[in-house]
Amino acid sequence: MTALSRQEGPAPPAPAYKVPPGVLDGPVAPTMLRLAVPTILVLVVQTLVGVAETWFVGFLGTDALAGVALVFPVLMLMQMMANGGIGGGVSSAIARALGAKRHDDAEALIWHAVVLAGAFGILFTMAAVLAGPILYRAMGGTGPALTAALTYSGVVFAGSIPIWVTALLSSALRGAGNVRVPALVISSGTVLLLILSPALIFGWGFLPRLGVAGGGAAVIVYYLFAALALTLYLRSSRSLVKLRVVPLRAGLFKDILGVGFLSAIGTVQVNLTVTFVTAAVGRFGADAIAGYGIASRLDYIQIPLIFGLGTAMVTMVGHNIGAGQVARARRVAWIGAALAFGVTEVIGLAAAIFPQAWIGLFSDDPQVLAMGTLYLRTVAPVYGAVGLGLALYFASQGAKRVLFPVLAGTVRMIVAAFIGWSAVTWFGAGLSTLFEITALAAVSYGLLTAAAMIGGAWGRYPAHRPLSRKGAAQ
Repeated sequence: MTALSRQEGPAPPAPAYKVPPGVLDGPVAPTMLRLAVPTILVLVVQTLVGVAETWFVGFLGTDALAGVALVFPVLMLMQMMANGGIGGGVSSAIARALGAKRHDDAEALIWHAVVLAGAFGILFTMAAVLAGPILYRAMGGTGPALTAALTYSGVVFAGSIPIWVTALLSSALRGAGNVRVPALVISSGTVLLLILSPALIFGWGFLPRLGVAGGGAAVIVYYLFAALALTLYLRSSRSLVKLRVVPLRAGLFKDILGVGFLSAIGTVQVNLTVTFVTAAVGRFGADAIAGYGIASRLDYIQIPLIFGLGTAMVTMVGHNIGAGQVARARRVAWIGAALAFGVTEVIGLAAAIFPQAWIGLFSDDPQVLAMGTLYLRTVAPVYGAVGLGLALYFASQGAKRVLFPVLAGTVRMIVAAFIGWSAVTWFGAGLSTLFEITALAAVSYGLLTAAAMIGGAWGRYPAHRPLSRKGAAQ
């Protein structure tokens, strides 16, 4: 804090912020892809690194692998809330401020994002310590597997703050249209993680053998490196928006959380939906849950594509809303939604036509193949509806109008999770019926989100007034 606030003579003039080319004018799709591709590549790399870390832990035995698997959904929930939830609020607020030429507000928002990162990081650390043992037992953890889960959880959630700082500072830069620096920092960090993870797990050279705790320690070091690198960049003369300590103001927190809080609820809904559907599938035996688990992995592989495209949409829509170009913002939203629909629908149709090409990569058991094929042939053809809904959700983040997409997600959760689970548990519905309900939920989500957009969910925008005291004096 002291280092950030110390001033040694007059600071050199900061370079003037320039809106990234193509954001406020010109063709939409090329600009969107230019902003999306670095983020997509980084997320793909992170996904592969996660697979590699699981592979390293697998050498410690089944109990260690099971323990990490118990912690993984909770860690994913925090990362989704940090990146796509509160992080979406940060990107949106900064993009709208810069679009409206409120540069002071945009920089002040970065410091407010750091404060929120600290608060949410502490919250998740405390929750993991206090509720972790109860939660992991409720998820089926016992004996050595539970011990491994508590060990890994205790270490990795001790680093919650740098995880949140990395996510929110990356979101701040993306909101300003700078996608290259977060991509470079995170990609460099993954190289460090790939080396450090096995080194700490197995004890290479002078490093101690930490076992499953080593995997968690490597994750903390990775995020400490990323948080420090992003902080140094935002304090440097190269950055067009600066991280600087400013007085905290409720209006700026509201600008972030007005989008971020509802978006965070949306991430919780997604996780609850997956949890309930998995529980319902589990009632049909190990083959069913194995087949479903393999097939539904294809759902998650699409997340980097949609998230990368979505963060570009937040930046473009936010800048245009801030600049008063509402019609162009809506055009950006629909073009992005069309791209997302096209990509996800092609993936879904290919999976439905050739399901064994995917499932066969993981298992050749006839029952597992049959269960996975049933899921893909029922649910994969409507992947486009999910892509459409998620793209419009990200666009709505940029417009600070996320209520209706979150409500559409609530409908999806009710249909897929509660109705699907109830149909199986109380009314004896079969697996095919459960998957049909899941597909119906996906279609409902996409159609309701699109209908809300067509029906004027974004409403009208008032005249822009600066939030900063300096701006108000002008």
